[in-house]
Amino acid sequence: MPLLADTPRPAGFREALRDARGRLDPHWWLVAPILVIVVCLYLLPLGNVLLLSVTDPKPGIDNYERLVTASGPVKVLLTTLRICAITTVISIVLGFCVAFAMAHVRETHQRILVVAVLVPLWISVLIRAFSWLVLLRDQGPVNDWLMQSGVIEQPLALVRNELGVIIGMVHYLIPYAVLPIFAVMRGIDQRLLFASRSLGAGPGTTFLKVYLPLTLPGVFAATVIVFVFGLGFYVTPAILGGGRVVMLAESVSVAILQTVRWGFGAAQSVVLLVLTLVLIGIMAKTVGLKKGFG
Repeated sequence: MPLLADTPRPAGFREALRDARGRLDPHWWLVAPILVIVVCLYLLPLGNVLLLSVTDPKPGIDNYERLVTASGPVKVLLTTLRICAITTVISIVLGFCVAFAMAHVRETHQRILVVAVLVPLWISVLIRAFSWLVLLRDQGPVNDWLMQSGVIEQPLALVRNELGVIIGMVHYLIPYAVLPIFAVMRGIDQRLLFASRSLGAGPGTTFLKVYLPLTLPGVFAATVIVFVFGLGFYVTPAILGGGRVVMLAESVSVAILQTVRWGFGAAQSVVLLVLTLVLIGIMAKTVGLKKGFG
């Protein structure tokens, strides 16, 4: 009988033994440059922002207290959450309809729809915001058409208010709602739907009790993605809101660039970051990042 020391070793045994002894895997050196860049260009500035929020103008949490006690910052935060919630609901509903159509048409039509969804992502957000401003202004094509059709007698206030901001944000965010939902819909086993119909369920029942629950991971992932993107909107509210609708990102810009309250702007940035991380964490814990993206 051969001795234990003479027993053939499996492939990679020595490498695994080196790892067990605590030696650094050489493959980590390939990642090291990226880690250095992330630390220098992201983590260190982020740490500086955190430090600034509790040290400027004096050490303490006065900036955070002002965020929850002063009427102005509270209004900005509530406005941001309200607009993001409304935008998310509209984007998810419209995105679900578009994704459903994409998942149930022929392959040629599906490609056309995918391109139609992706094209807006390639257009600058600044161009889109100014385009909506031209379309929705008092003397714009939308109001002119409504007045000529006899629907209205006076131009509607479609911009420089929350309505204009919501329209612009929905237009920008719909692709981010469509893609996760579409990815999940493509993975649904159609045999489940056929089985439901064969057991006597109608189209409505099959959709509500079989199809819709299977799409919920994609819907939830899209909801988080759209809401997170909405929290950081700056250009669209600034242009379509006309200074009357101030969201959190614009408030940070005003605090740092105009009123020169670096500590207060940093505190608002930290709040924005925390909200984003919490939402991403919720998605990771409930549906998982991989499952949410299909």
